[in-house]
Amino acid sequence: MPQARFQSFADLGGPAPVKGRIAALRQALRAQGLAGFVIPRADRHQNEYLPPDQERLLWATGFSGSAGLAILLQDKAALFIDGRYTVQADAQTDVSVFERLPASEKAAQNWLKQNLKKGDALGFDPWNHTFDFVQETTELCEALGARFVALQANPIDALWTDRPAPPRAPIAIRPLRLAGERAEAKLARVRAGLDADALVVSDPHNIAWAFNIRGADVAHTPLPLAFALVPKQGPARLFIDPAKLTPPVAERLAPVATLHDPAELEGALIAEAKAGRKLAFDKATAPYKLIDAFRAAGGKFSLAPDPLTLMKACKNAAEIAGAKNAHLRDAVALAKFLAWFDGVMTGNGETEIGAAVALENFRGQDPTFRDVSFPTISAAGPHAALPHYRVGEGSDIAIPNGLFLIDSGAQYEEGTTDITRTIAVGETTPEMRDRYTRVLKGHIAIATSVFPKGTTGAQIDAFARRPLWEAGVDFDHGTGHGVGVFLSVHEGPQRIAKTGTTPLQAGMIISNEPGYYAPERFGVRIENLVLVHPKTISGAEREMLGFETISWAPIDLRPVEPALLTPLEIAWIDAYHARVRAEVGPRLDAATRAWLEAATRPFSLAKPDNGR
Repeated sequence: MPQARFQSFADLGGPAPVKGRIAALRQALRAQGLAGFVIPRADRHQNEYLPPDQERLLWATGFSGSAGLAILLQDKAALFIDGRYTVQADAQTDVSVFERLPASEKAAQNWLKQNLKKGDALGFDPWNHTFDFVQETTELCEALGARFVALQANPIDALWTDRPAPPRAPIAIRPLRLAGERAEAKLARVRAGLDADALVVSDPHNIAWAFNIRGADVAHTPLPLAFALVPKQGPARLFIDPAKLTPPVAERLAPVATLHDPAELEGALIAEAKAGRKLAFDKATAPYKLIDAFRAAGGKFSLAPDPLTLMKACKNAAEIAGAKNAHLRDAVALAKFLAWFDGVMTGNGETEIGAAVALENFRGQDPTFRDVSFPTISAAGPHAALPHYRVGEGSDIAIPNGLFLIDSGAQYEEGTTDITRTIAVGETTPEMRDRYTRVLKGHIAIATSVFPKGTTGAQIDAFARRPLWEAGVDFDHGTGHGVGVFLSVHEGPQRIAKTGTTPLQAGMIISNEPGYYAPERFGVRIENLVLVHPKTISGAEREMLGFETISWAPIDLRPVEPALLTPLEIAWIDAYHARVRAEVGPRLDAATRAWLEAATRPFSLAKPDNGR
């Protein structure tokens, strides 16, 4: 039986050990005179994907979702999670220990107001929180007559007896033909815009991009965990575990930066403070520990978005070419998978895990495939109603009739992909067809949108929702997130969402993924990646932008309700499928190419809900 190389389907977390671990943690806190402790899902860089040794929230609560925060007091505890993970948290944690609460903007603070007592000392790990969070929580505690106390050591670490070792994956140099710009030039651009004496770079994604390096410290994202100090004058300093550097890599980095052990970072910042230099810290990722040490030594600092984040988001010509090539490689794997899927579903069927493994193995046939870009969401029936469902051995089911949703991505040497297709299996209901078609209409509305330079993602988010709103329904996630180039599948600052306040700029890559979710019944999502690019309009009075779709895979027409589509929408579908045939067909074997021809034939020849 084929096996997955880059993802595991072992069931993570679970409630069994939670009660014993929390009892031991409470005892350790009492020994330090602490009434409680705050446990974020975070590492020193505020990464979305964590190395195994940083999964403290999972260890303490049994919850394995990608976002969450727990607050533990001596007599009660709460786990704050967003709506994606409500069902998962209920299943994974011990509900007799942790109250599960929605993670609204002030939810944790409001809970503390109700439960923290005067005189209490609430502990936290200063490496795992941002400056703003600590400041806000400190003010709250003081207003309650309590204290928010930075601890020298995380108390979980002493109790976590089988804690994995920190990652020490080797660093690789990103070739100039793929990076498109030398590290020296990138750093020069940063220096030119600095209003401080130096920039502290705490986001590993930005370090990877700025220094043209990649690592493997985090699953599915080629990150080197490191910090950097980029002065306005003089060489940059890169604080990275020397065990990750081979002599050739160290030699290649030497003209760009001096190399230092991460243990030297705090001392280096204190020295900067004593020399009277002003430092700029990243508001989103800089750990409180470093800012506090610099401030305590008399340093003056600014707190703002790292300028590298926006620079990285606007891809250069080489990065754009690499991303497009990666998507063509991915399109070949997706065509093979979708053809295979149609074949097996007319036979003995398949399971969710079986489908995820098959797709990974089709991708693995490409010699430049390096990893999946996130664990595949392979969701059948009611599981598809969970936007971030993770299939495990305990939840895996045979794929039933209805709608099957598969959201997946890959890391190729040239770029990163992320794509979702919802596939009809057997008969679909009128409700399924209605919702599927409205999601498709929203997807087309984003793909064809044109907007003035300076427009934010928040301003166009409603385009994707209008067809659903007209039926009185909606979806609770953003319409699109940024994507890197052989970096993170979730990249900022660009978003198409109600919270997307960054203006969209040419060169940004972003997902287009509206959805609909009927709780405990079915789900729909259709996702391509799009590139923001200049749009030429005859007679235009303003500089305009639009989207170029760069993902190429058939959109299933079987669950479409034709009466809901306009002629322009049908024309878009036919044009998209013609491009899929032209770009992908010549790269396929004869059998798969024949399947692709049938799957992408003109809409007027397709047979919705009646097979291809």
